Amino acid sequence: MKKVVTTLFIIFLLWMLAGAYLLAVDHEKAQVIMGLGVFFMAFILMPVFIYYRYKDGKYKKYVLDDKKIEEWRK
Repeated sequence: MKKVVTTLFIIFLLWMLAGAYLLAVDHEKAQVIMGLGVFFMAFILMPVFIYYRYKDGKYKKYVLDDKKIEEWRK
């Protein structure tokens, strides 16, 4: 799964760099390419990354519950 996230990140990073280059040379489809790059990063890369990071319950140490609040008060 880590390889998938890394591969997607590299692909979308290169995509955004290509879009930035096309914006610099005033290509007519540059805005579309940049927009699709942002769209895919937000709706493909981020959900895959979030699932990968929190699938094993690693987030539980960051959740506040009554037990942790009582520990802080003491």
